[in-house]
Amino acid sequence: MTLLQSLESRLAAALAATLGEPAVAAITAAADLRFGDYQSNAAMVLAKQRKTNPRALAQEIIDHLELDGLATADIAGPGFINFRILPAAYAAHATTLLRDERLGVPDIGTGKTVIVDFSAPNVAKPMHVGHIRSTIIGDSLCRIARFLGFQVIADNHIGDWGTQFGMILHGWKTLLDAAALEADPIPELLRIYRDVNAATKADPAVLETCKNELVKLQAGDPENLVIWQQCIEVSKRGLLKIYDVLDVKFDHWLGESYYNDRLAGLVEEFLTKGIARESNGAICIFSDGSQKPDDDPFMVHREDGWTDNPAIIRKADGGFLYATTDLATIQFRIDEWKADQIWYVVGVPQQLHFRQLFEAAARWGKTGDFRHVAFGSILGEDRKLMKTRSGENVQLTDVLTESVERAAKIIAEKNPDIQGDEAAEIAKIVGIGAVKFAELSQNRLTDYVFAWDRMLALQGDTAPYLQYSTVRIRSIFRKLDAPFDASACDITLNEEAEIHLARLHARFGELLPLIIEDFRPNLLANYLLELARAFHSFFEACPVLKSEDSIRSSRLALCELTARILTTGLGLLGIKCPERM
Repeated sequence: MTLLQSLESRLAAALAATLGEPAVAAITAAADLRFGDYQSNAAMVLAKQRKTNPRALAQEIIDHLELDGLATADIAGPGFINFRILPAAYAAHATTLLRDERLGVPDIGTGKTVIVDFSAPNVAKPMHVGHIRSTIIGDSLCRIARFLGFQVIADNHIGDWGTQFGMILHGWKTLLDAAALEADPIPELLRIYRDVNAATKADPAVLETCKNELVKLQAGDPENLVIWQQCIEVSKRGLLKIYDVLDVKFDHWLGESYYNDRLAGLVEEFLTKGIARESNGAICIFSDGSQKPDDDPFMVHREDGWTDNPAIIRKADGGFLYATTDLATIQFRIDEWKADQIWYVVGVPQQLHFRQLFEAAARWGKTGDFRHVAFGSILGEDRKLMKTRSGENVQLTDVLTESVERAAKIIAEKNPDIQGDEAAEIAKIVGIGAVKFAELSQNRLTDYVFAWDRMLALQGDTAPYLQYSTVRIRSIFRKLDAPFDASACDITLNEEAEIHLARLHARFGELLPLIIEDFRPNLLANYLLELARAFHSFFEACPVLKSEDSIRSSRLALCELTARILTTGLGLLGIKCPERM
């Protein structure tokens, strides 16, 4: 049980004793430590309901509180109840955390299955810098949800079907360089796609040929199916190289094509059930009038007022769309994987698509907790969308390579004793960690500037600063004559820097469940920065190795606990920690 949960339990008992009936009361971490560690506005809320004096009610609640050995309580302002945890309680809790593999994190997800749909690049196209956000946020949410006890299924819903394959099929048959394909498949596939695309604009006959190749594929032509399957396989090999560098893994790669045989039946079912109807030859989902226009995803406001904004699930020419495939995907995930929740880590521009998708699924009877985990854009240092000089999207592999190269230069300058394979491995850990932390320390909905020098700095709000903090702690233990067993220690807290460090240790278990309430990995990133700063203040104020035996052991235990939380927290963000830097 976390300290917060213990406080909430005791406050609930006090409320029941005061009011003569159970009452729910929230306790939050105090914004200003001068007034305590935690705070509740329960007295103010309940006093308003009962039309009584909030400070008087707060005093009654405090009179019924049993806080012996845990905290003190007092009243502030119009009726806030402030709690200050006793140093001995923090010490006891930190001692408990040393023996807890979960570091005080509650298991809140047991029995719940979550599908996380993220990254989802298009086959035969390189991943660009815009894929950073979906890939890294999605991977972190998978890691955090698993740590919280959820059954997580990571699904890479790749774009492996669509009109671009007509051009790729034609290019494969007429322009392909087999050696280039084997050496580096995605650039070669991109080359033939671009060459054919240019040819279609110059010669309408080439465009017609591409359309015919696509029709043959969709009809099951054996030759085109073989080429299409080879295209997917070589694309996956290229994508896996990037995912290996990022240490991102998926349980499944069920792309759009996986659901092709479900689409025709889905449309017919929507027609039969009256969820969709024909309009100008297309099959569309319209508003059912059950919501206000402002809240209805199938209505849009134009100059002449509210009008229909339908979702098309079959075009007039018989073709299907993303909405059709995504509905079939929801059906599969609920029926086959028994999903309780589905999280879609996709950019803000797709907001309307997901609103329509979730509403259509609900009408269909496919109920669940569906979430669109939206995110903003990555900007260059000129505060414009990150592009190459030729105006193309910056490729993700180039970003990762440059980050590792820059990290290698910094490491060589700071510690020239590190050489060879060790230097290369540390550069990879630091460079990739810097890219991930630059992403995950941001509010996902805001645009952010991708600045190399800032994100690789050893000081400031960066991954290298946090990685250096863990390295610094490990260096303490390397100076010991014998291995240190932190689990055998009893922590004592006397100095304010020790108390504050233990305070932050206690917050780890309280924080993690909050992250998935609104999908905010930045809360964890910011917490880890705060913990690292608290450790450095503690280390400066409280001698560790030069202290007397009992104090020395207690402070070493605080160091060990800090390192474990930092390493675990960074691991949940997908960031590794080197032994040296």
